[in-house]
Amino acid sequence: MANLDALLRLKGVFAAGTFENDGRLTSYKGDITQEEAAMAAAMCAANMQMARMQADGYTALSGESGWSPAIGFAVSGPKFSVCVMGNVGVFARNGEASFNEIFKTLRSMMPEG
Repeated sequence: MANLDALLRLKGVFAAGTFENDGRLTSYKGDITQEEAAMAAAMCAANMQMARMQADGYTALSGESGWSPAIGFAVSGPKFSVCVMGNVGVFARNGEASFNEIFKTLRSMMPEG
């Protein structure tokens, strides 16, 4: 289970949440509204599906393993990024965040398998 409080303690992270594969928000904490969190959950679920499709395509096209299964993605703008692994995501301020630390922590919260 995702520890949203631990994610919020990471430098630069200002919101964290979890979502179902169908895009339904299951929990969130931080400096965003419930409406923003619900919109983010839907976006993250859709992007996770796209990441899985793209990873499968890269595997088929390149003949190289290591792309699939896709376990996460990031979307970055000039000031902010969304980082997702599995069904857990965070919003981060680019100038403050350590993306290695964010992804390491997100990965540690994924079920084994």
